[in-house]
Amino acid sequence: MPLILRRATMADAAAVADVYLRSRDTLASYAPLAHAEAAVRDWVANMLVPSGNVTVAVNDGHIIGMAAHAATDGVTWLEQLYVCPEFKRQGMGTALLESVKSQTDGSLQLHTFQMNHDAAAFYEQHGFVAIAYSDGSRNEERCPDVLYRLTR
Repeated sequence: MPLILRRATMADAAAVADVYLRSRDTLASYAPLAHAEAAVRDWVANMLVPSGNVTVAVNDGHIIGMAAHAATDGVTWLEQLYVCPEFKRQGMGTALLESVKSQTDGSLQLHTFQMNHDAAAFYEQHGFVAIAYSDGSRNEERCPDVLYRLTR
């Protein structure tokens, strides 16, 4: 069955949270969640999905990935991009990124953890350039991060 990309609905909130939590737990265990699972689920259901800027990747009727973006002070941020671990490196992340780019002017910024070498390689492969590194004191997880920018 082909991959379907669509805007998340409130009915998707639990599945979106599942993707986020599974991906973080499996692929970013070096950066423990700053909030309890219940708080993350509440944030997804009451803030993230209602923002209207969440795209989900659906495969065989199941949500297997998600991406969220938001504009702040004239800058569009790719705030979340997660794919279920078993679907990693199968084009789902690229499809989600391209979907976000099509919904924006194409200029994006994002933060990722410096230890997330796979994410760094992914974003660099897609034209993002690292423009700043920090010690993590400004993120909730307190993990060193890197700021990436993509300009069309």
